[in-house]
Amino acid sequence: MKIKLKYFHSLIFLLFFSFNSYAQDNTIKGYTIEGEDVIFIFNIDDYPNIKNNGKTVDNVYVSGEFNNWAKDQWEMNKVNDSIYQLRKSLSLFTSDFDWEFKFIVNSEHWAEPSSDFENIVDARDYKGHKLMVYNLKLYSAFATEYGNVSFKLKGFKDAESVILSGTFNRWDESGFIMKPTDEGWEVTLQLRPDVYQYKFIIDNHHWIEDPQNPSKIKNEFGGYNSVIDVQKNVEFILCDFLDAETVVLSGDFNDWSEENYEMEKVDDCWTYSVRLSGGKYHYKFIIDGKWITDPYNTVKEYDGKGHINSVCMVK
Repeated sequence: MKIKLKYFHSLIFLLFFSFNSYAQDNTIKGYTIEGEDVIFIFNIDDYPNIKNNGKTVDNVYVSGEFNNWAKDQWEMNKVNDSIYQLRKSLSLFTSDFDWEFKFIVNSEHWAEPSSDFENIVDARDYKGHKLMVYNLKLYSAFATEYGNVSFKLKGFKDAESVILSGTFNRWDESGFIMKPTDEGWEVTLQLRPDVYQYKFIIDNHHWIEDPQNPSKIKNEFGGYNSVIDVQKNVEFILCDFLDAETVVLSGDFNDWSEENYEMEKVDDCWTYSVRLSGGKYHYKFIIDGKWITDPYNTVKEYDGKGHINSVCMVK
C-alpha cells in the first residue's frame, strides 16, 4: 500500500567515520569513508573464529540491515590474503540513522567481532532476545561540504587545530577536523534530525563550548556542552475529502491544537508542512470538526487514553 504521508527529506542520512586509510586502528570498525563512498573493510586477522577454523576463505560478503542480511549479495574484493573490501555509494544509505552489519565468509561462517571493537552492539533475534554475539554498526554523521549543519567557531586564529566533537560521533576526538576561515574555523556535517550535544577541542586538549550558541546543558564534569536541535521538514498529505471546508492537522507536536495547523488544498489533496525534531509523533486530521486517523498510513498506536492515533517517525 502506498503511504500518502510524504517526508520531504531536508537531510540525507549518511554514515560517519574518519578519512584515514584502513591500515590504521579505526579500521577495526569494519568501514571507512572516502569522499562519496563508504568502504567496507574485512581483515581476517581481526576475527579469530574465521582465521583459526581451518576453512579456506573463498569469498567474503557484507551482510546487514541495508540488504536484509543477505548472505551472498554484496561480495567483497580481495586485496591480499588478509584484506577484503567493498566500495558502495553513500547514497545507498539514505533511509535510516544507523545500520547493523557483519561479514560472512563463504556465505555460511559469520565473522564474530570481539568486545574490543568500539562500535559493537548486541545481536538480537526478531523477538529482541540477545544472541550472545555482536554486530557492527555504521553511524550517521559525516563531514561534507553539502551537509545540512555548519558549525562555526570565531577567533582562535593562533590555534594549530580545532576539532568538533559531540554525541553525533560518540565524542570522537579526531574525526571532524575544522577548516580555518577568515573569521575562525568551520566544518559542515550531514546529520539526521535529533538533539545533539557538542564541543570544540582547541589544539587537542582544550575543550570549549560554542560561544555563539546560548543553548547548553550541564555535563558530568561540572561544565557545559552546547546543544543543537536538528530538525526536518515533514509534509503531511491527506488526499480526497475535497468537499470539506476545513482540514486541520493536529498532533502532539502542536499540543493537539484544533486550529493552529490548518491544511491547504493543493490539487486533489490537503497538505501542511512542519519542521520536526527526530522522534515519534502521534497525529490525526480534523475534517470539518470530525477527527480521523490518516487513512493512508497503516502505522497506528494507542495513546494510553483509549485513543488510536496515526504515527509519524522522523529519522
